Amino acid sequence: MRAIVQRVHGAEITIDHGEVRAIGPGLVVFLGVLRGDAEPQAEFLAEKIAGLRIFSDEAGKMNRSLLDVGGEVLAVSNFTLSTDCKKGRRPSFDRAAPPDEARALYEVFVRRLQSLGPHRVETGEFGAHMDVDVHNDGPVTIILDTEVMGK
Repeated sequence: MRAIVQRVHGAEITIDHGEVRAIGPGLVVFLGVLRGDAEPQAEFLAEKIAGLRIFSDEAGKMNRSLLDVGGEVLAVSNFTLSTDCKKGRRPSFDRAAPPDEARALYEVFVRRLQSLGPHRVETGEFGAHMDVDVHNDGPVTIILDTEVMGK
């Protein structure tokens, strides 16, 4: 699994049928599911993200987690994170998990994140076209890959 995690002042997502979902301060997580991923990766990634110390403490150091600051999360499925651009100029999506598997693991990730206790977890809509408006804080952007992390 791959995730792009952005610390935000707030974010809003508009789903192709016009529904809008929004969060206040917290994290936007773009999540890509790769072939071979399983529930342990989804749960590990949710736990890692909830505990990442990327929010400032009183001294201005990144020393607080999402849970410490009572932040919110917008979790967005993003199959383009499976892209392989090693050859040519056209991205290959061969590493992406099939849609049914990816949806199931995205849902495992969201449920595990919710169970950890962020103030609120909003989601995009799997497979839909979405416009995401992100108000970066910092900017702070973290790339996580369970393959590289050994999970």
